[in-house]
Amino acid sequence: MAFTVAIDGPAAAGKGTISKALAAHFGFAYLDTGLLYRAVGAKGGDPLAAARALTPEDLAADGLRTPEVAQAASRVAAIPAVRAALVAFQKEFARREGGAVLDGRDIGTVICPEAEVKIYVTASAEVRAERRWKELSEKGISQAFEEVLAEVKERDARDMGRADAPLRPAEDAVMLDTSDLSIEAAVAAAVDAVEAKR
Repeated sequence: MAFTVAIDGPAAAGKGTISKALAAHFGFAYLDTGLLYRAVGAKGGDPLAAARALTPEDLAADGLRTPEVAQAASRVAAIPAVRAALVAFQKEFARREGGAVLDGRDIGTVICPEAEVKIYVTASAEVRAERRWKELSEKGISQAFEEVLAEVKERDARDMGRADAPLRPAEDAVMLDTSDLSIEAAVAAAVDAVEAKR
């Protein structure tokens, strides 16, 4: 039976962590849709050609989590033709047998408006920037906090302001603000939201 959980929200709000935990908890397949855009951005060249030629193997490439690739992903995601090329891949994944969790920025609003569960994960820009800054530090990447905060705000503005599929919560999404929540508490709240619909 198909059962789709759509998780949206801005960068570093905790979408990926919560999505992976939900998929593991319920035995659902998991797709980080941001990786599709990161893989396209990382390929360089013509973004539309890269999107049309994307394979599952491309999503396992090294280096997709760098700040440079994140910025490239946000830029290519603003191109309507690129988004359209990647929609079918995501829709097919979402309705697979056994359930699926997809995280991104337009899953509940554009890709899977019929999803059984929609969750919008958010946190303040400062909290998200601090998380990203710590993550970079742990990887040995030195960047000033102010610079990371500026990048987070710049990406929010681009993702929320784009004409095609802007980042926003679906009308029927469960709102989950992780600013002051532990990972465990955030995951528990998400599990409750899914349990309520099963």
